[in-house]
Amino acid sequence: MTEDFDRMPPVPLAAPPDGAASRPAPGLSIVVPVYRGAATIGLLVEELAKLTPEGGLEVVLVNDGSPDNSAEICRGLVRHAAVPVVYIEHARNYGEHNAVMTGLRHATGAFVITMDDDLQNPPEEVLKLYNHARLGGWDVVYTRFAVKKHAGWRNLGSRFANQVADWLLDKPRGLYLSSFRCMSELVVRAVTRYSGPYPYVDGLIMQVTQRIDSIEVRHLPRAEGRSNYTLKRLVLLWLNLATSFSLVPLRLAILAGVAMAALGVAGAAATIIEALTTHATPSGWASTMTALLLVSGVQFMVLGVMGEYIGRTFLSANGKPQGTVRLVERSDGAGGRQEAA
Repeated sequence: MTEDFDRMPPVPLAAPPDGAASRPAPGLSIVVPVYRGAATIGLLVEELAKLTPEGGLEVVLVNDGSPDNSAEICRGLVRHAAVPVVYIEHARNYGEHNAVMTGLRHATGAFVITMDDDLQNPPEEVLKLYNHARLGGWDVVYTRFAVKKHAGWRNLGSRFANQVADWLLDKPRGLYLSSFRCMSELVVRAVTRYSGPYPYVDGLIMQVTQRIDSIEVRHLPRAEGRSNYTLKRLVLLWLNLATSFSLVPLRLAILAGVAMAALGVAGAAATIIEALTTHATPSGWASTMTALLLVSGVQFMVLGVMGEYIGRTFLSANGKPQGTVRLVERSDGAGGRQEAA
């Protein structure tokens, strides 16, 4: 996967549509993946429109196949919002990181902030994050939370995922990988070169830069509904991290094989010594079955890890899409609306 990333040609950030070329690129783009966000996305954009970042602001909304009426709400925002809005609609649900990648490709700002649609990230913290990245010369700035307002199992899952990321990714130790992050145009251009079907935005970032910082921001309870991240989605996200941007699982499988081989040699030596010294044949049923099951389990584990890598390589080689865009609509924030295919 990482080799595909290195070989991809540079992909420029999306240019403004015809008729909007005279409008200068904003200082800040905010990318928001939308899924079951009909109850909150309008309020979020309304609050973002009140901000006055250096260089101006645009909001990029990516409807990732949401089953509610998020599409209707977002298209209404394109017509009426007091801030430039880009609305992109996926043909189906591809996942949060795929939606973020689509949004990054359509963002035109010198800096890009990604955030969720559920209002747990206070809009007023956007300027704090943007200014820290811009004035500090950072390529990427993550946010961390003194107190997270997620459910207990979700917080535990997040801590586990970040601990795994410490092992698998070349990232600053202890850095919390939040989806509320700010990236420079340099990083966005590099990240969007990746076209594989299983993007992991933070893994791509770590391949681009180490000029990374973090700041503490507030985290609010969810305004409406419940989190779209189920236990299954968190496991799939961890699997994507483990197999798309790291060779560590393969290396662990090799170590497991070496360890079992060493145990096998030790067991064989012990059996031979016992046979030569005691002249008694051990019954050995329990130990034989234990060793057989243990070795078989390790073999299946190794085959499973290899199969996951091979399967993802197969899907990538066969052109599984990262995301299919159905439509793109833009507004200039002053009642003007333009459509793109």
